[in-house]
Amino acid sequence: MQDISTIEGHNTSELGRSRWRVLIIASVGIFMATLDSSIVAVALPAIGPHLRLSFSEALWVQAAYILVVTVLVVPIGRLSDRHGPVRVYMVGVLLFGLFSVVAALSPNGLFLVIARGFQGAGAALPITTSAAIVTMAFPPAERGRAIGLNVMVATIGLTLGPPLGGLIVTHLDWRWIFLLNVPVAAATLSAGWDLLGAERRDRVAEHVRTGIGPVIHRIDATGAALLGSALAALFVPLIFSPLWGWVNGRTIGLLAAAVVLATVFFIVEDRVDDPFLDLDLFRHNRVFAAASATAFFFSGATYGVTIFTAVFLEVVQRHSAQQAGLVLLIQPAMTTAVAPFAGRLSDRVGPHGLAAAGMVLVAAGTGQLALVSGSTSAWRVLAALATLGLGTAFFVAPNLSAIMGSVGRSELGVASGVRFTVGYCGQGLSIAMLGAIAASKLGPAGGRVILLGESAGVSSARAFASGYREAMVAGAALALVAALVSLAGKQRREGQESPEPEVVSAS
Repeated sequence: MQDISTIEGHNTSELGRSRWRVLIIASVGIFMATLDSSIVAVALPAIGPHLRLSFSEALWVQAAYILVVTVLVVPIGRLSDRHGPVRVYMVGVLLFGLFSVVAALSPNGLFLVIARGFQGAGAALPITTSAAIVTMAFPPAERGRAIGLNVMVATIGLTLGPPLGGLIVTHLDWRWIFLLNVPVAAATLSAGWDLLGAERRDRVAEHVRTGIGPVIHRIDATGAALLGSALAALFVPLIFSPLWGWVNGRTIGLLAAAVVLATVFFIVEDRVDDPFLDLDLFRHNRVFAAASATAFFFSGATYGVTIFTAVFLEVVQRHSAQQAGLVLLIQPAMTTAVAPFAGRLSDRVGPHGLAAAGMVLVAAGTGQLALVSGSTSAWRVLAALATLGLGTAFFVAPNLSAIMGSVGRSELGVASGVRFTVGYCGQGLSIAMLGAIAASKLGPAGGRVILLGESAGVSSARAFASGYREAMVAGAALALVAALVSLAGKQRREGQESPEPEVVSAS
């Protein structure tokens, strides 16, 4: 079918005629979403004393955001097919702005955690639809460049989070990390309001031209609810294990519930016609299964590092939030600088070995962090984070290439949705598991103290430092597992009948 935005190479859709403005508008939302996933990490030590957060409660400020995004990515993708990605995107920007205000006005920790969950719901909409809007607006000859710019903006949001958060916390009130979203969201809604009409007219024109109406997918609400419940049942006891203990009835009961809910989830997904998670991709495509598992372990090994290193720098080494943000900047900056080269190298040498090498570098970076102490120089921490960023650069693009190159064209959308879901599951697990290890030395009493901020005592800071080092060892171990899984995917691939280039060309 001919692309709606092109006829004989000329862009004819209304969105296409405004495509560069569309690109800017579609990129702002994902910039805010990725910014808020990293900006809070540096601000937690300032938020903690003000709202009297325990360490476990502070982790839920991050985990609630990730959990909600994980569950909503796939259903929102299907809603956007039905109602149009621009409409869904604008609703997301509105919700994100509104709940940013709610988060800024939080009077206590529980209120902030709930607000962050709703803020995650708003973020999930632009995260899911931004690339689809760009794809609709740009002709094939310009699409790759436009999507690359869109992804770059998302990376910049992730990169600017720590230093911007440190700057705000140092010179302004912590509530401004949320309030700064409000004028940006308002400007985006104002600038893009007319795109709603343009999208509606484009969809009508496409229907008239092709005779095909909007794609209607059944939304697997049961699958989404089961996955969300299983993840929550897993995250809660892991995060609160310092308070409850591992032999507590609540801990054991929730972990058992997580196993049961996950089992029911897989049984249900195997029987429905339009599942939340297409298990056939894992069952019948070993390359996809291995690359997706690698992405899960990668997220589990790396996502929590920023959060816990920020706490380590501010609580154990007593750096200011601004100083901590600048130190943390090195990791995403290194990733941004090297990622384009890694992508080109992946095309030459193949994705699996390069992704495995990236994970070995990630293990080396987290291993270096496992050796730090309260007196370790900032240069050693910078070197460790730079190594971690370098490994991330050599992993992300090759891994995504392996995933998307292992499926046919008709499965690209499903594969992308699964990749998002698996990645966010890993991020949530990283916060919960590495956080439980980092807080393991605190004990029930230590878990209740205000660990984050100036009120942390010397004994609590030392206990956290010891747990932090063990968490980094666990992260390094996960990274090495990811490297082995990536190499296993390559070996399995070589054992299949069709060579990899044929699969890639089919997609």
